Amino acid sequence: MSKRRIWAILRKEVREYRRNRSVIYGMAILPLVFAIQPLVAVLRLSTEASGGLAHEHVLLYMLGIPTLVPVFVAAYSVAGERQQGTLEPALTTPVRGDEFLIGKALAALLPSLVIAYLVFAVFVGIVEVKAAPNVAASVMQPMDLLAQLLFTPLLACWTVWVAIAISTRSNDVRVAQQLGVLASLPPVFVTVMIALNVIQPTPELAIGCGALLIVLDVFGWRLVSGLFDRERLISGSH
Repeated sequence: MSKRRIWAILRKEVREYRRNRSVIYGMAILPLVFAIQPLVAVLRLSTEASGGLAHEHVLLYMLGIPTLVPVFVAAYSVAGERQQGTLEPALTTPVRGDEFLIGKALAALLPSLVIAYLVFAVFVGIVEVKAAPNVAASVMQPMDLLAQLLFTPLLACWTVWVAIAISTRSNDVRVAQQLGVLASLPPVFVTVMIALNVIQPTPELAIGCGALLIVLDVFGWRLVSGLFDRERLISGSH
C-alpha cells in the first residue's frame, strides 16, 4: 500500500470538495443546527436553574456533528465521480482498491473531525465565558467531555463507511447523501435520548457502545472493500 498514492487521492478529494457548494453548505449548516439550539438554551439559564443540568447531558448533542457531517463528503466520493464522468479514469490508474478507499475515507473523515472538535471547542469556550455562574460547571460534566473526545472519531468513521457503501451503489449524489443521512439517524437518536436522560448513561453503557462502534467500524471497512469492484463500478452495473 502506497502512502503517496493515498495522499494524492486525499488531496484530489479535498480540492474537489472545495469546489462543490452542496458539500460545503452541508458541512457548514449541520454543525450550526446541533450547536446553536443547546447553546442558546444554556445561555438563557439562570444560576438557580443550573441544578437541573445535573440530570441532562447537553454536551452529548454535539455528537450529532461527527455522525452526520461526514455524510455529505463520503456520499460524494464515488457517486460524484460517476456523475461527473471521472470515475473510469480514476479506476484505470495503478491505484489499488484499498488505497482508493482509504484516500476517499480520509478525505471525508479528517475534515469532519476538525469541524466536530472545533465547534465543540467554540461551544465550550462560549459557555465558560458567557453562561451564568454554576451553569458552566453543570454543563461541563467530566464524563460528557470524555465521551465527546472518544466517540467523535468512532461515530464519524462509521458514518464514512456507510456513506461510501451507499455511494458505490448510487448514480446520484443527492440520493446518496439523503440515504446516508437516513442511515446515520439511529446513532443520532440514541445520542439525543442519552442527552435528555431518557436513556440513563452509565460506564457499562459507554463501554458497550464504544465496543459496538469499533466492531461496526471494522465491519464497515470490510463491507466497503467487498463492494469495491472495479469492473462493476466502471460499467455502472449493480
